[in-house]
Amino acid sequence: MPCGEDWLSHPLGIVQGFFAQNGVNPDWEKKVIDYFKEKLKENNAPKWVPSLNEVPLHYLKPNSFVKFRCMVQDMFDPEFYMGVYETVNRNTKARVLHFGKYRDVAECGPQQEVDLNSPRTTTLERQTFYCVPVPGESMWRNFRIFPISWKSFFNPSFNAYVNANQARVSPSTSYTPSRHKRSYEDDEDMDLQPSKQKDQHVTARQAGNVGGLQWSGEPKRLETEASSGQQLSSLNFSSPFDLNFPLPGEKGPACLVKVYEDWDCFKVNDVLELYGILSVDPVLSILNNDERDASSLLDPMECTDTAEEQRVHSPPASLVPRIHVVLAQKLQHINPLLPACLNKEESKTCKFVSGFMSELSPVRAELLGFLTHALLGDSLAAEYLILHLISTVYTRRDVLPLGKFTVNLSGCPRNSTFTEHLYRIIQHLVPASFRLQMTIENMNHLKFIPHKDYSANRLVSGLLQLPSNTSLVIDETLLEQGQLDTPGVHNVTALSNLITWQKVDYDFSYHQMEFPCNINVFITSEGRSLLPADCQIHLQPQLMPPNMEEYMNSLLSAVLPSVLNKFRIYLTLLRFLDYSISDEITKAVEDDFVEMRKNDPQSITADDLHQLLIVARFLSLSAGQTTLSRERWLRAKQLESLRRARLQQQKCVNGNEL
Repeated sequence: MPCGEDWLSHPLGIVQGFFAQNGVNPDWEKKVIDYFKEKLKENNAPKWVPSLNEVPLHYLKPNSFVKFRCMVQDMFDPEFYMGVYETVNRNTKARVLHFGKYRDVAECGPQQEVDLNSPRTTTLERQTFYCVPVPGESMWRNFRIFPISWKSFFNPSFNAYVNANQARVSPSTSYTPSRHKRSYEDDEDMDLQPSKQKDQHVTARQAGNVGGLQWSGEPKRLETEASSGQQLSSLNFSSPFDLNFPLPGEKGPACLVKVYEDWDCFKVNDVLELYGILSVDPVLSILNNDERDASSLLDPMECTDTAEEQRVHSPPASLVPRIHVVLAQKLQHINPLLPACLNKEESKTCKFVSGFMSELSPVRAELLGFLTHALLGDSLAAEYLILHLISTVYTRRDVLPLGKFTVNLSGCPRNSTFTEHLYRIIQHLVPASFRLQMTIENMNHLKFIPHKDYSANRLVSGLLQLPSNTSLVIDETLLEQGQLDTPGVHNVTALSNLITWQKVDYDFSYHQMEFPCNINVFITSEGRSLLPADCQIHLQPQLMPPNMEEYMNSLLSAVLPSVLNKFRIYLTLLRFLDYSISDEITKAVEDDFVEMRKNDPQSITADDLHQLLIVARFLSLSAGQTTLSRERWLRAKQLESLRRARLQQQKCVNGNEL
């Protein structure tokens, strides 16, 4: 049995060892999973596993053990693969049993071929997810930890992978069942494989082997293919492949993730931490191209997968690597400073969490001071920003999401960089965020709603395909007079639905599908926002620095990294605290409400009471208190009174504008 570092650099060797010991007995699969689970429990073991989020793909060793933090952007159809298959030696007729799990291409020796008619062949099923890096992930959460024996885990170049080992190209171990589809039109915008990649494959063919997998063709045929290489390189591979990231400007690899167990536990937009075997075999691209060429010669009724679908579902492995998942975990949050699970019993007894909770009060005071400076000396606005940043949808009652707390910060200076730099401050505090510049052009031209592309059989992403707990900052100060066209109106409606109902209706052409979400929306505007908000707080700057950029930069540089980390822990941890209201306090709140209505029936409504309870909830949690106290209730009333008085004052100054 391989040992030591082999589990990182040669995980398939570990799998082979268990398979050889157990044969076709399915227990070997569970033993493989248990083995890697135990390895990852060793001291700091997860930190030694190379991450696709941090290491460029060309530095990672093929077939090595890697990890990937990602969001499920789309779920493809399940595919069948050869779980167990048999090869036969053409000369000696010797038969060898192989496993197909965690592989894309069947393993064959120089004189071996797969016996597809073997009675020992087992066909199994696996699910394929299309995963992208977590949209809007902040730079601060990427901590790069490099192993001492770095070179043993990574290949210094892609060329090292293309070696002189003689082996025969083997068929893929998997296929996707065909489906009958509606007629389709050619999609002119479908991005294809770059011609450069095709040229690399053609060059590899000239050498007679690709990635150590030799083509079993006649030399004359290879020469013919090589001479026509330039023609092949320009055929249908003119534009770059679209990685389908939800947000513009995103970087990092997209991956085709092959899941073998419990895939029903995961759904679109889930954030996962994956551990598995990296597959970047360049032969995949060649096989996929040959399959596309062959499919064009088949009867249309026998090949119902469109060309667009084949390109999207079988992209070049050099652009979209494959990960064969050994272990997968759904993440509640992506803050690396905290334990992965925060709502389980073990987290309640965690020394780190309990120790931090005991020091919560000074952390809150420091954060309040920091945000007060960021909001130009407005401490009341800073209080509400803290409540917003720790808010989360904790449950749903029918269609109403409870716990959402969208804040509209009005009074932001126009023609200033204040909102841009305020977003930078928020970006330094939360693990994932995005700033939407609400201009007429953006509203009319950006794609907010994900939609189904039936010709390619994939979900085309949109700006609002975001994971839970993402901070979405909408900047309305950039909005000028202009005409919203039909897409612009739809985008405004989508934002309103997101804020009000915490859901996004994905467009499936013939119907809409509702996807619940949990997105923290913060709106900056000059006057009252055009979008609905749970709370409007009007900014009252106590200072106006002549150079906003210099002021904000000095504010960030004055905060120690250790203090920033405390802020980050604070804002993430408080989202997961339980909260309750005792019967005694409930009765006191009801009596208080009746008393306020008695004095002035117009002073407070049922909606105002709901708002007060939300403010009281997050005010209590911000102090580390999981139950509402009389003191916190009175403080919530005071904050709301100050906020309303400020809005009323602004109304008197500007007429009807709030």
